[in-house]
Amino acid sequence: MKPQFFIAALFATSLYWMYLLYAPFLLAMMIAALLAISTANIQNYFEILFKHKFVAALISSLLLAALFFAPLGYFLATLTLKLNTLEPETVEKVQLYVENFLSAPPEYLLFLKPYLKDIVSGLDINALTANSLAIAGKVGSFSAGFLKNAFLIIIFYFFAQYNGEAIVSFLKRVVQMSVDESTLLARELSSVMSVVFYSIITTAMFEGVLFGVAVSFMGYNGLLFGIMYGFASLIPVVGGVLMWLPFMVYEFAVGDSSQAIFIALYSIIVISIIADTFIKPIIIKGINQRLLKDDDTKMNELVIFFAIIAGLATFGFWGMILGPAITAFFLTILKLFEARTKECETL
Repeated sequence: MKPQFFIAALFATSLYWMYLLYAPFLLAMMIAALLAISTANIQNYFEILFKHKFVAALISSLLLAALFFAPLGYFLATLTLKLNTLEPETVEKVQLYVENFLSAPPEYLLFLKPYLKDIVSGLDINALTANSLAIAGKVGSFSAGFLKNAFLIIIFYFFAQYNGEAIVSFLKRVVQMSVDESTLLARELSSVMSVVFYSIITTAMFEGVLFGVAVSFMGYNGLLFGIMYGFASLIPVVGGVLMWLPFMVYEFAVGDSSQAIFIALYSIIVISIIADTFIKPIIIKGINQRLLKDDDTKMNELVIFFAIIAGLATFGFWGMILGPAITAFFLTILKLFEARTKECETL
């Protein structure tokens, strides 16, 4: 056996066992690495400011935890408590309103009445209460799992920021690519991930604030439901509906039709149409132009937008990070092929 074949066999064997060893942590490590790439400019700023890589990595990690994971952790913990203290009387009011609405729908929904009868007959208050308790248990277990994953991501993120330059330098030496090609790949991925990260944070905060301010005037916890709307807005098409529709149904159920109509119209017109349809692409485009000065590294904001949607649909919550990263990596590889083709044509 030739030495190179033996070394390749050893490498494949070690790679397999490394996968078995670190399989439970691969997703957290990948998300942490992509977040480190996204926020490399923040790390560079802190390194210049504090002149110490360890301190800069620590502050970057604490900042990420505070801005990204703390709100979601607060949302999951508060939602779990509220579901566990959900009163059956509240569920009864909502059920009674839904039953009355379905049994005597408006004229423009009369064609659905035969189908609505089956829905009414299937409603069971005891089942609804039991389901709410089951949902509370699932949310509680999900909260614990998410906090565990968030902790791992923060830890891996710190090490990625602290040892990032050494890791990148090692990979450049190992991978059989030229310096220009490896630099292009790193620059493209870093640029796109920066745009994606800041776009997600900015648009989610913007829409969450809009919804939180509205419901706070209605007497609800604006911070909680603003955070909920911010994360729900990441879900394509139906994200906002998942938030304002329950509010509307509940307000109708307790007899406050004016607030029900207000939250529905406000969410549809101000948030869904104005903010999400018109302002959100402008925000992405502005961040794209501000962060990416070089036209060669810019990615169309619509491509970024659909990459986020595709990632969420395929991978779930973390798909908003993975989708654009996979897309940027693929497009960069195409650029490398294009560059090599041009070099071959010129020879």
